[in-house]
Amino acid sequence: MDYTRSATDRKETVEPSVEQTECPECRSTSVVEDVTRGERVCGGCGLVLSAHRIDTGAEWRAFSAEESDARSRVGAPVRYTVHDKGLSTVIDWRDRDTSGRKLSPTRRSEIYRLRKWQIRSRVHSSMDRNLAQAMSELERLSSQLGIPSPIRELAALLYRKSIIKKLVRGRSIEAMVAATLYAACRIRLKPRPLDEVADASRVDKKKLGQCYRLLLRSLTIKIPLSNPIDYISRFASELSLSSPVQLRTVEILQRSRDIGLTIGRDPLGLAAAAIYVASIMLDERRTQRAIAEVARVTEVTVRNRYKEMVRKLGINSMGLGGQS
Repeated sequence: MDYTRSATDRKETVEPSVEQTECPECRSTSVVEDVTRGERVCGGCGLVLSAHRIDTGAEWRAFSAEESDARSRVGAPVRYTVHDKGLSTVIDWRDRDTSGRKLSPTRRSEIYRLRKWQIRSRVHSSMDRNLAQAMSELERLSSQLGIPSPIRELAALLYRKSIIKKLVRGRSIEAMVAATLYAACRIRLKPRPLDEVADASRVDKKKLGQCYRLLLRSLTIKIPLSNPIDYISRFASELSLSSPVQLRTVEILQRSRDIGLTIGRDPLGLAAAAIYVASIMLDERRTQRAIAEVARVTEVTVRNRYKEMVRKLGINSMGLGGQS
């Protein structure tokens, strides 16, 4: 094939789609974006897959973060954790104009009435009022549990889907918010114990579990299997354990999984027992009671899982691999 023809001729011959990611000539998936020329070129043979692409970026350049913020003419990004997604306007409470001068008494009373009706219009429907209350509860619960922003956004998105499915009707808003937050933590592999979420949300654990199972059935959410390794970093941080202890704990859990010791057992109990074993082996001992309180399991569970690991993994005081 002649690659010396113009980009337009080559585009007319090949007629690829804009989203094409495979070269029709060499079947290469290496596609190079040439932003300056508006072309998508195959990195294998050099065939132009598409041309005359529109640049959706800004027409100005910036060489620092401060300069980029100063030249930007867009607003804040859309946030699901705000009941109106942050798209509505807000009348400031300060009674000053754009120049900073104080408003006259007549103008101040007009702005007061406008501000009052603006607040009322933002939550005019029952769904808006429900979302406003739910997002406020989600912010409170996330702050109390120390949940990062990406997980909050996912929880808010799940709650909005539950409203569309009419799952919130006849149920407690606090329970549904806690269930969506618990599900979001598990989806993002940052799980929290159900007891911890229930205590922070002031919702009964049984009711929280019912709402969580309802979300799984109605929204067809794919929840990854609970892995005790996902709890290690947070538990070790609360117990002030060093990084070597965390690494040894992960090693113990991986070996336990290889021999089938983790099947049918509570991930929280396995994580607590593995931390207890690793802390003894590396001489950073923590009591079973302290570990059980952090993991929200009983001391009996920690003790039973600990005995199983020591016996089946052949762990002695010198480390892994020996015979007890």
